[in-house]
Parts: sequence; structure tokens; C-alpha cells
Amino acid sequence: MTTTPIVALQRPKDISLGEIEAELSKIWLSQTGGKAGPVAARAATFSMVVYEPEEFQQLLAGLGFYDGAIDGIHGPQTKEAVKAAQKAYDLRVTGRVDPETLTRLREELAKRPNEHYQITNLNARGFSISDAIGAQHPSRIITLCPLIGEEDQGVTAQVSAYCPIQKSSSTTLVCSEYITLQGTKEALERVSDIVTALMIPDLPKFVWWKATPNPEQELFKVLAAASNCIIVDSCYFTDPESELLKMQELMEEETYIADLNWHRLSAWQELTAAVFDPPERRAALGEVDRVTIDYEKGNAAQALMFLGWIASRLGWEPVSYAEEGGIYEIKRIKFTCPNQRPIEAELAAIPTADWGEIPGDMVGLLLASTNPNANCFTILCSETTGCMRMEAGGIAQNSRTEQVTPLTDQKAESLMSQQLQRWGRDMLYEESLAVTAKILKLR
Repeated sequence: MTTTPIVALQRPKDISLGEIEAELSKIWLSQTGGKAGPVAARAATFSMVVYEPEEFQQLLAGLGFYDGAIDGIHGPQTKEAVKAAQKAYDLRVTGRVDPETLTRLREELAKRPNEHYQITNLNARGFSISDAIGAQHPSRIITLCPLIGEEDQGVTAQVSAYCPIQKSSSTTLVCSEYITLQGTKEALERVSDIVTALMIPDLPKFVWWKATPNPEQELFKVLAAASNCIIVDSCYFTDPESELLKMQELMEEETYIADLNWHRLSAWQELTAAVFDPPERRAALGEVDRVTIDYEKGNAAQALMFLGWIASRLGWEPVSYAEEGGIYEIKRIKFTCPNQRPIEAELAAIPTADWGEIPGDMVGLLLASTNPNANCFTILCSETTGCMRMEAGGIAQNSRTEQVTPLTDQKAESLMSQQLQRWGRDMLYEESLAVTAKILKLR
């Protein structure tokens, strides 16, 4: 794989908060001196604030499992550190920071007084951005890096400028400004107004909140009010049921939310629609009254959103929600459809041996009917996991079975690049989330 060459107009430089704009202006003035070589032009597409806690690496470092850089990159070193922590605390060994692991890491570090641990790892957050996002020509990226295990000594600032894109037909480098602010959560809260003032006027403004959305947090509230779109990724929510409800509340308050995890469902949605596209199958869609969704154990966000999508498209109204628990952590939801027929759905968390990089990926879907003669029986399953549970009981003989090919790249950075190209309101997502919220309010 090749990467885009990066030209540095200025390496990261420590300055005070009041010097940020002046220092960035000096960078651009230095490019107007008639120097030979490519001309550096400031990108003017959008500005973005990235709230980048990367808490798991700090927790692993504080607990003595990780000695690498705090950079948010889930590479081999981080994965091995996660596995070591999971073994030490008798958790499922996946090498991935799922909600259970993150909660335990927080608990373990909280047991240690601050003076008993010190996180001295190189803090490399905020000084790079993926090619996928850089290709969208961000004008300015402001990265907020909360620190844990440290005394509140205010906020430190660094600025830099990089040109990751070179137009193929031009000698002009399209360059982005980077501003990195570091401090405790409390310190960053105090400078929230300065952060919004740094977002460039008259350009679209995005906030990538790489944490659980917290409408009560002052920093979150200020950034949400100042931005065109708050972008989250529900695959890392520690309590998806409660946090999806928070997102719906924000939507109702006219705060536009985009969830990168929603885009991971597109292949499932498209194939579900395709199998009912033939006229004879479309007519039988109304016979569906049994839905089973299997998802990778650890996060129910995808399963809940997919169920909300189906219900919103078919006009089903949720009437009850029950959790049975057990090895599959079964959730049962009942609906009524427009003609008052009862609909039953089952969500099952499947323990898998081959852990993917996305917590809670959907692995199977069964659409069935209490009418054995209905032409609606459908099984969709992941290419990597297979359909074994869905095919049990002989139902596969009467079902149309398809395999779902996942997105080529499900990583957040790639999905973010796509989101930045279509940042208008997604009514399908909003309608689906509204029904998901109705389901969750029945708990």
C-alpha cells in the first residue's frame, strides 16, 4: 500500500493559546517570498475539531501494559497490550478494546492513586491525519487531547502545517493547518470558547467526537452548537442502548448527528432490499413477522439500528422489549404492523472465535413468517462467519440464502472521508434512529 508524500511547511511548534492565529499567519506569509518549487496553498474546504481521548492507550500505559506512543493507532503493539490486559483481568482475549475491557481498565486505574502511576509515553495525537481524510482538503484541524493522571496545569498548544496532497496537474500543494491542544478534561472545558473561535468562519464545521456523546458535558454542548455536524462511531459506545437514546434526544433538539457505524450497515441494507426486489418477493414482504438478528458479542448498536431501519421501512410500531440474557444475551422486541399483525424480533449476541476490528458487527439475519407457505423466508449471513445458527432447524430449505460482502474498508477514517462528502442530513438514518429510540424506551 502506498501513502501520500507529506510536505511539512512547519513542524509542530509549542506556543501559547493567544499566539495561535499569529503563528499560522506567519506560516502562510513565509510561502509568498517567491521561493522556487511547489507553491503552497491553504485548503479552504472545511474545518474540523477532533476530540481524541484515545483513553485506552493512556489506561494501558498507566497500568503498565503499553510503552508505545499515545497516537490512537490500533497497531500490533497496542493489540498485544490489550491482550495482555485482558489475560491479566480474566476477560475475553480479543486484542480489541470492547466496552467490557474499557470499563475494567478504568476501574483498575481508578484503584491507583495518581502518585502511583505516571504516563510518560510520547503523546503523538493531533500531528497527522489519514490520507482518506486529507484527500477532502481540510482547511484546519483542531485536535483536543485530554490527558489523564496529570495535574491541571492549563492547556498547551502546538501548531503545524502539512501538505499531504499534490494535485496531479499542478505544482500547487494543498495544505492543512493543524492545531493541537492538550490538557486535562477540566482544562479543555475552560477553553471551549477559544476552540470554537478557532473554527474558520464561512466554512462547514465538523466535530469528530471520538468518545461517548455526552450532552451534559460543557465542551460537547459548546462544540455541538458551533458545528454543522457532530460525527460519532457507536461501535465504541460503552452502553449502546443508553447512548443511542442520547443521540435521538440530540436529534430532537436539532443537533445534527452522523454515526459512522450506520454506514457499516449499508451492505446489509442493500442486500435485504435486493432480495425483495422481484415482484413476487415484494408482495410477500408483508408476510414477514419473525426477525432474528445475530451480531458479534460486545456491542448491540448495529443490530438495534438495523432493526430500527426495518421497522421504519415497514411501518412497524414497537410495543414491548424484554431481555432474557443467557449465553446469547437474547433481546426480544415485539411490534404491531399497520394491519395489527404481531411481529416478533430476536437479537442475539454471538461469541465468535475470529474477532473482527469492529465491535458488534452484524453476522446474520433471518426474515421468516408464521405462514409456512409465505415466499418471504430469507437468510443473510456474513462471508466470514457463515450461516450455521440461522440455518439450524431446517428452515434453510425454504429460504433464499445470500452472503453479505462487507465494505472494503470499515475503518473510521475511511468512513469519515465518505461522510465529509455527504454531510447533509440523512433522513433515512434519522427515521431509523427514531424507531430504535422507541424500542429502547420500552426497556
